[in-house]
Amino acid sequence: MLLAKVRLLVAAIWAGSLWTVGYLVAPTLFASLDRVLAGSIAGLMFHAEAMLSLGCGAAMGVLLFFGTRDWTPKRRRSVLLIVVAMVMCTVASHFGIQPMMAAAKASGDGSFGKLHGISSTIYLVQSLLAAWLLVRQT
Repeated sequence: MLLAKVRLLVAAIWAGSLWTVGYLVAPTLFASLDRVLAGSIAGLMFHAEAMLSLGCGAAMGVLLFFGTRDWTPKRRRSVLLIVVAMVMCTVASHFGIQPMMAAAKASGDGSFGKLHGISSTIYLVQSLLAAWLLVRQT
């Protein structure tokens, strides 16, 4: 029972942080500050979000292993797949796309917008997976 509540709490923190940073904080920064400063702060926020996502993914993995003995194997597997997909979104975006975005921004080669669009799409997918993760907890 306690592990189920902790699992739900971790899923809620993960989902809530994704939604808050991506859909509240970042747009507010760009609406309130100049683009360079807003981009710098948003970059720091998205880095912190990526680290939190990796931590939540690891915690969910442990909690799924130890705290779902009463679940069917199919349910456990489906939730694990959601968690893995969310972690892979973080890895692909933060360690793959973000460095390319930084290089594109520095070189001014014009690919930043395309890379930003790819990154935003991955973030949207991860955000939708987070909603699904919360639904699968109950």
